[in-house]
Amino acid sequence: MASPAELFQSAFTAFQHGRLQEAERGFSKFLRKEPKHFPALNILAIVLVALKRHAEAEPHLKAALRIDATSDATFYNYGLVLKALNRPDEALRCFSESLALNPGNAETLNNRGTVLNDLRDYPAALADFDRALALNPRYAGAFFNKSKSLAELKRYAEALHACEAALTLQPDLAEAWFGRGYIFGQMRMPAEAVEAYGRARRLNPDMPLLKGNLLHQKMLVCDWHDTNALIAEIEADLTAGKLAAEPFGWQGVATSERSLQRCAELTNASRFPMQAPLLRASPTEPDAKIRIGYLSGEFRQQATSLLLVGVLEQHDRSAFEIFAIDNGYDDDSDIRRRIERAVDGIVKISTLSDPQAVDAICAQRIDILVNLNGYFGEQRTGVFARRAAPIQVNYLGFPGTLGAGFMDYILADQYVLPPEHRQFYSEKVAWLPHCYQANDDRKEISARAFTREEVGLPRQDFVFCCFNNAYKITPDVFDSWMRILAAVDGSVLWLLEDSAAAVANLRREAKVRGIDSARLVFAVRMSPAEHLARHRCADLFLDTLPYNAHTTASDALWAGLPVLTCRGLTFAGRVAASLLQNLGLPELIATNRGDYERVAIELAQNPERLLAIREKLSANRLKMPTFDTGRLTRDIEAAFLKMTERGRAGLAPGHITVPVRDSGQ
Repeated sequence: MASPAELFQSAFTAFQHGRLQEAERGFSKFLRKEPKHFPALNILAIVLVALKRHAEAEPHLKAALRIDATSDATFYNYGLVLKALNRPDEALRCFSESLALNPGNAETLNNRGTVLNDLRDYPAALADFDRALALNPRYAGAFFNKSKSLAELKRYAEALHACEAALTLQPDLAEAWFGRGYIFGQMRMPAEAVEAYGRARRLNPDMPLLKGNLLHQKMLVCDWHDTNALIAEIEADLTAGKLAAEPFGWQGVATSERSLQRCAELTNASRFPMQAPLLRASPTEPDAKIRIGYLSGEFRQQATSLLLVGVLEQHDRSAFEIFAIDNGYDDDSDIRRRIERAVDGIVKISTLSDPQAVDAICAQRIDILVNLNGYFGEQRTGVFARRAAPIQVNYLGFPGTLGAGFMDYILADQYVLPPEHRQFYSEKVAWLPHCYQANDDRKEISARAFTREEVGLPRQDFVFCCFNNAYKITPDVFDSWMRILAAVDGSVLWLLEDSAAAVANLRREAKVRGIDSARLVFAVRMSPAEHLARHRCADLFLDTLPYNAHTTASDALWAGLPVLTCRGLTFAGRVAASLLQNLGLPELIATNRGDYERVAIELAQNPERLLAIREKLSANRLKMPTFDTGRLTRDIEAAFLKMTERGRAGLAPGHITVPVRDSGQ
């Protein structure tokens, strides 16, 4: 039988030669004989980390630190394990302990900086990366991580510079090419983002999120080359449990609610530990007002706020206190001023780490915290993961499930989320009786009377339009549009000008389909009030699929422009149908692509029928539920009351159906 010394030497030799499974067996056997052997505990932990068995490594590092708490290397390795286990607070403490023992270690500084990034303490992270680079000016990884901090601080030019420094030192660093793509995406330079993500893909095609990010940026410029193959790859990866796409970008092309749910669940699992969150807040007393916090990064001139501001203004202040939990910035817009006047308080969290933000929210004793971002925009999902309120609700900003156990409810209606689809949502559903989407019945339409000539449209011919973002335009939708144009002589399609690359690609795609590219007219961006006014120059809004018009459909309908949609297979693909159904216009909801094309052509060729629909829209606009902000607000409050009653009774979240009420109630 081998002696302990021989067992150790055999395991160590296997470790040196990269035979990790053999080394793991050898050190485990040795430690059964010598359980307090400090080097063996450390090396076995390193082996387990290399085998990606981080949870198994943790007890060995704990045991090593009980033997010797002065080992900077052990604290460093423990920090790496905790970081991999998504326990950033503990990882930060370990890296700090390691640096207290050995302050001149550039790798430890770099890794502590990445944890500070995860905790959103970007200034402290930058300080660590700069210290690491002072110790090692050729540290490509530190330059790359510095670029991530700078990008989160929206210092994009500096972020690009740091990313380029990393690539100068290490041109094959796929993560830096990915980071470059992300930065260009944030700068709204999708063509450049596509090129950078393409370089990353050639270096490491299986990098998490890469395929989805590349696809979304390609869709933003309407570059449809190989997109079907890319979509198929992402579907296969998601089915295999690989996080290939961000949920928001995937919504633009996904046609399966199960696929969207899987994407959300994988995203949640990758970002947050699979452990029960601590309840950081307690509910207010039963006779007190219910305190509602709306958390958003877009309390400014942005779609979510344009929709929601009326609800904030019309909440019943005798029963509710309303707080804006602000993760964004003040753009000095009229919408921002309206929001400030509408709420009882604003809690600014954009510069706070997740733990600090949770403390700030808990200090307000919020009963219900509403997530207005989900996985979109300036999101703070980490705040919800830390359970900042007793009840947490997914609403409006992200039309789908967040796939997270810490989100209790999703607000919906039976058109966007039919009861038979609830298995695809991790949240319990609170079904509102009418359209779930908030709309502002005070939305201003400019008095400016645009002429068609002013906006580049033909004076007499039929004008189809779609002001959706370019990423919602799929090849299938464009095929339908071109067939519609071909069938309606002289008609044009009026689109929003997203980017020069998107315009060029769409014109080229029209020619490929035999349509004169001059029949595509592009609208420049302008103020919301004037944008609403110019809708009067169009005849019919053509919706997109699988991701519908949401705010853009509301805008068109509010301006009196009929919207033709096709009911989709996902929440995001059924929003326009909900808007139309609750306006009494079901005849504008197609059930398939052929029906959609047929109705569009018939309306263009039958002016009397289209006029009748316009008149019906005008008559219904202010009396049907879609634009009845007060009625929607009362319905949302009824849902909040039911949620609160369940919580105060000690009941777990459960599905809720808010009954229909008179509009005056």
